[in-house]
Amino acid sequence: MRPNKIKALWREGKPAHVGWVATGDSYIAETMAHAGFDGLVLDMQHGMGITSQQAAQWFQAVSTTETVPLVRVGWNDPVHIQWALDAGAYGVIVPLVNSYEEAVRAGGACRYAPVGFRSVGPNRARLYAGDDYVQHSNQEIICLVMIESIEAVGKVEEIARAPGIDGFYIGPGDLALTLGLPGGLDNKDPRHVEACRKVLESAKRHGLVAGIHTTGPEETLRRFAEGYLFCPVASDVGAVAAAAREAVAAMTRGLGARR
Repeated sequence: MRPNKIKALWREGKPAHVGWVATGDSYIAETMAHAGFDGLVLDMQHGMGITSQQAAQWFQAVSTTETVPLVRVGWNDPVHIQWALDAGAYGVIVPLVNSYEEAVRAGGACRYAPVGFRSVGPNRARLYAGDDYVQHSNQEIICLVMIESIEAVGKVEEIARAPGIDGFYIGPGDLALTLGLPGGLDNKDPRHVEACRKVLESAKRHGLVAGIHTTGPEETLRRFAEGYLFCPVASDVGAVAAAAREAVAAMTRGLGARR
């Protein structure tokens, strides 16, 4: 089976350079994949108008490179998880996991028996990964469960013991809301900081990976220094918006009073 580059980095204690993709366009996917990321995450929870057909083509486009294709599924539902894995995703991020039982459900959907209950039928996955996919996928496929509420933070030690999961991915915006704070990324409120610290420390104690959704390269580097190993450094929509704003600003500066 094709090795999972991201898991190989984690085994060495190294962070993965990850991009986030909120559109299903295969050309954008291929362009992002050629930028040199270790992995790309297709956001099927909050992405814009992404169909299952677009997602399948997205996996194929990313597979033209050495970039690892991953997906955030829309819900903790084995149907969505198993479909994404059969289509060739090498990892899933599962949203809104608030208990041990919900983590078991997520991990089990990612693993074949006897570890989990995933059904055998890796249609496109075997083309991407190899004919021995079923024999080795339990070791290579990534399953990250999202910690997005103060309830989940309080149960993080139990969640960490769920079989089949590789770690936690903090959703800082939803976590903030459950703390009575404004939603948003990189929250500096001490309550939010402490909640994130608890998740990170729990991951370290249990030999798991911790990740968190970030604002960009500056925060990502800071999070890596703290011990997180999975943080998005850029997104497709963010990159387009930033480049467009800079182009408009450059023209405005150049034209000056002539505008």
